[in-house]
Amino acid sequence: MKQKRFMLPESELPREWYNIQADMATKPLLPIHPKTREPLGVDDLARIFPRECCVQELDQTNAFIPIPDEVMEKYQYYRSTPLVRAYALEEALETPAHIYFKNESVNPLGSHKINSALPQCYYAKQEGTTNVTTETGAGQWGAALSYAASVFGLEAAVYQVKISMQQKPYRSSIMRTFGAAVTGSPSMSTRAGKDIITRDPRHPGSLGTAISEAVELATTTPGCKYTLGSVLNHVALHQSIIGLEAEKQMAMAGEYPDVVIACFGGGSNFGGIAFPFMRHNLKDGKTTDFIAAEPESCPKLTRGQFRYDFGDEAGYTPLLPMFTLGHGFKPANIHAGGLRYHGAGMIVSQLLKDGLMRGVDIPQTETFEAGLLFARTEGIIPAPESSHAIAATVREALKCKQTGEQKVILFNLSGHGLIDMTAYEQYLNGDLMNYQLSDEEIARNLDRI
Repeated sequence: MKQKRFMLPESELPREWYNIQADMATKPLLPIHPKTREPLGVDDLARIFPRECCVQELDQTNAFIPIPDEVMEKYQYYRSTPLVRAYALEEALETPAHIYFKNESVNPLGSHKINSALPQCYYAKQEGTTNVTTETGAGQWGAALSYAASVFGLEAAVYQVKISMQQKPYRSSIMRTFGAAVTGSPSMSTRAGKDIITRDPRHPGSLGTAISEAVELATTTPGCKYTLGSVLNHVALHQSIIGLEAEKQMAMAGEYPDVVIACFGGGSNFGGIAFPFMRHNLKDGKTTDFIAAEPESCPKLTRGQFRYDFGDEAGYTPLLPMFTLGHGFKPANIHAGGLRYHGAGMIVSQLLKDGLMRGVDIPQTETFEAGLLFARTEGIIPAPESSHAIAATVREALKCKQTGEQKVILFNLSGHGLIDMTAYEQYLNGDLMNYQLSDEEIARNLDRI
């Protein structure tokens, strides 16, 4: 019988995270103060984030960072996650490619986001913080943060993008189940939210608006720190547990990936699966192809510009060096709420500039077509975000069918779609549409920076 699933015993779990910044020939540019244009240090960032996260954010020297014992103990609740050979998908595509996926959907929160929520809440608790706040789009990060906060005895407040809250009502129910307060963004509870609603009373919300509100709450509330589920360097660091496990599991399978694929919103799960393998391109001469799959309606990697921009709509965050569509960008109401962000993470942006990875943009209907194919072959209903990675994998596998190449393709299944059935129902009913930005729309948004 062919082996389908590869699992690591607890004794083989990675005990360190991987920091790709240490191995990059060209380091990511530093975030800067919007007024002074001076690079920000740990003390500056620690006004918003847990201090240890700030240390990790700016660390461009240490390639490996020890995982605290208290975090490892929580990781052992659900790690390792399976590496799975997608035999049925290969057969359906009639491809000679070998397709593997890292299944991050099997943990109790249903997505990879818990990998960073736990250490962020742990570090917040260690420094005496009593409250944490954050934003969330599709809700995976909000659910993970709410759970992690409850584990470490913290109060959590989550601003969820208003349109995503309407599309996925059970996500906010999950957050409330773990004790979090959940508010649709933009809201009237913050100055940033009031200003946005005043300008546009029907604003559907975006991750940029929700970040503004969460940062405002963190900076005006004693004992409160802001946490972030993607984009920043320390988040990708924590997520590297995914790729570090996958390295060992691919060795168990006797193969090494020619292509590594993940969906892309801000970079958390892409960096998590890709960076440990990219280390071997940077240091050992490997030639693995790294592909970040983003929505056609939010194409910062494929059509954005590299420049300093705010991470939020109101301009509360530091200026970040990234590929961006402009912080005032209002994304289309696609169902992949976790990918509706205007900018890319700083590390990914530098890697893209240096030609060490590439982006592809996928139409919404193609993602759901790929999601259905995956569900009907592998028996897992994927999140709309993850379906972008599956669609990119299908594209690569069909290229192999044409060329006859037996490439090894690895993608990250970042979460399941069991709370996204409204979106699948709309697709099955023929009610979903694609959204494509014009060059003029992109130029207008970038001109406002």
